[in-house]
Amino acid sequence: MEFFLIVVFTLLVFDVLFQVFSRYILKASFSWTEELARFSLIWMSILGAAYLNAKREHLSMDFLYRKFSKETQKKVSIFIEILIFLFALIVMVIGGLNLVYTTLHLGQLSGTLRIPLGYVYVILPFSGLLIMWFSVYHIAKISKNQITD
Repeated sequence: MEFFLIVVFTLLVFDVLFQVFSRYILKASFSWTEELARFSLIWMSILGAAYLNAKREHLSMDFLYRKFSKETQKKVSIFIEILIFLFALIVMVIGGLNLVYTTLHLGQLSGTLRIPLGYVYVILPFSGLLIMWFSVYHIAKISKNQITD
């Protein structure tokens, strides 16, 4: 996943550099570069969220959490992982699959690249499944006291 994120980020950087070069040096504008940058940013952001969840480096405010006893911290951590799992299931997987199905069924194409938008949105349920898998993994590790915060 990390390698794929590096590839998408590299593609995004070269795409934007080409866009700037073509506008200011060549005095020509290629509209596909803006759309490719937008889609790359979508993929990088959503897959990056799954990556950060896997490494347990997502944003959290833990000032209250740190005041709990170790046993309460364990229970709260499991509860948080269950909430993350449910969010990924309902919003990302179910909602994402609905979005992918709808856009593919309606035949919606991107404006410039002319690719089906369902292919762009497929990263949403895929990342949701990854987040769900990592949540189950984290719950198992927390239950066995192998993860400490």
